[in-house]
Amino acid sequence: MASPCSVLMLGDSDAFAASLRTLINNPQFSDVTFLVGREQKEVFAHRCLLSSRCQAFHAMLSQPQKAPQAPLILSHVQPEVFLAVLEYLYSNSVTLNNLIALEVLTSSVEYGLDDLSRLCAEFIKNTLNVEQACEAFQAAVAYRQVDLQVHCLAFIENHTQEVVQTHGFLELSELAMQAILQSNGLAIDEVKLIHAVREWAHVGSAVLGRSVRDVAGAVVPGLRLALLSPSELTTLEEDNRKDQMIPVESLAEAWKLHALWKGRGGRSSSCRRRRGTLPREHHHHLDPQHKGHGVL
Repeated sequence: MASPCSVLMLGDSDAFAASLRTLINNPQFSDVTFLVGREQKEVFAHRCLLSSRCQAFHAMLSQPQKAPQAPLILSHVQPEVFLAVLEYLYSNSVTLNNLIALEVLTSSVEYGLDDLSRLCAEFIKNTLNVEQACEAFQAAVAYRQVDLQVHCLAFIENHTQEVVQTHGFLELSELAMQAILQSNGLAIDEVKLIHAVREWAHVGSAVLGRSVRDVAGAVVPGLRLALLSPSELTTLEEDNRKDQMIPVESLAEAWKLHALWKGRGGRSSSCRRRRGTLPREHHHHLDPQHKGHGVL
């Protein structure tokens, strides 16, 4: 007798997804209610589906409740963002826009939804603009989204002068600022970059209640002071007396490099021109064969 032949036959996946979409935030037959956001908006869902699709929800819904039908409170997430997460869990697809994409990415990381994180990252990369570049880079650094971080940094490198004028630049974390200042590809001159970092440090000082020097301490080493001309260094020293953002030792090291170049034509391997660095007379000491604005 011939053994039975089993074959998995697939039906219409679009129709299946469309049917499940009708269950999103549908109170009929729902067995769990969330109170979402500051306004505690009611959002209805189904325990079995959430538990099967997301380990974080499985753990949340498995917790014993004093009252079995008591709503679960999620005050830290916007209703629109939570509904986008539910859309993904119910239909394996998500509708995103620039207003919620970063927050949906945050929730996807919180709930361990790697595929949703990927979808968010792809959307952010495809719609990235100057105003959102730093916020997206910050999220990529915070959530270790390496591919998104690389993409955002490349965008920042190509639009540096516009990006440093955005509100998002002023809100960068210390870690994200350090990562940006490591780049040789920034399309901005060092004088303008130092000014932008000083503004960032002053904002951080006001918000955190710390000194400007303390806020900027970990990022100042990423500034390339020796790229400045002697007259620019003198002006920088005068500006620095107001807030002490740059340690005296760092300024002294820049002057020392200038003296070495002048006296023996030496160069420092620690000082690299960025893509947007404007030429100064002493730059030929950095690389005698240098032409244009390349980096060492």
